[in-house]
Amino acid sequence: MAQTDAPASEGSPADEISSTSNLSNTIVIPDSKDGSYTISNNLLFIPPHYSKYVDSVLISNGLIQDRICKLARDIRQAYPQTTIHLMCVLKGGAAFFHDLQRHLRTYHDYISPLESSQSYIPFTLDFIKAKSYSGTESSGKVEVSDISDLSSLKNRHVLLVEDIVDTGRTMQRLVPHLETHVGEKGSVRVASLFDKRSPLSCGYVADFTGFSIPNKFVVGYCLDYNEAYRDLNHVCVINDAGIEKFRNGVHE
Repeated sequence: MAQTDAPASEGSPADEISSTSNLSNTIVIPDSKDGSYTISNNLLFIPPHYSKYVDSVLISNGLIQDRICKLARDIRQAYPQTTIHLMCVLKGGAAFFHDLQRHLRTYHDYISPLESSQSYIPFTLDFIKAKSYSGTESSGKVEVSDISDLSSLKNRHVLLVEDIVDTGRTMQRLVPHLETHVGEKGSVRVASLFDKRSPLSCGYVADFTGFSIPNKFVVGYCLDYNEAYRDLNHVCVINDAGIEKFRNGVHE
């Protein structure tokens, strides 16, 4: 999901599934006017084609991976003896979706063979597309495109894998949309890597959240600005030069 402007430039689960604690177990990246909670571009590798177009690194890829590792454990423990149907929200959620799968598999590599054989439940995969913004501007509506056969979701436990909750309007529409397909015996939850502290938020909070971040327009790790920056490993704050450079998309 894309993001709204930042200042200056910018179902109910089934009874047998345990509850989650939303933002109480989230890493909070504090607001900082002096940049003390960001990392200088000179200290981490930024590809040359982006080095002049980001203000700073907000979250390094290493920290992202460590956080996803813990989220994978939390998610697996929240669904005991249950097949999770992971549903990627394209396009921004693709990197998180890929790494979450990897960490869910790795989680079982570190427990005893006996425990693993008794507790491992395969997860299944699916994709959905949701769009609510263009560039840094809100379109005022949410467009949902079903890529899979949603009739196959009946009685499944769906976990939407999202890149960022900004205003929350996308999830506010998408979750009820999917709940009509899973039925009373299924469930729909959301895992979002980032939750932006936006004044435009409708108050929606994901069931699993990696980081609570300031109201900055961030890019990288599949978060884009007009399709640019998706290939940047770290999550960075875009600068004015980047907004101007990629205003009309990515060019040769």
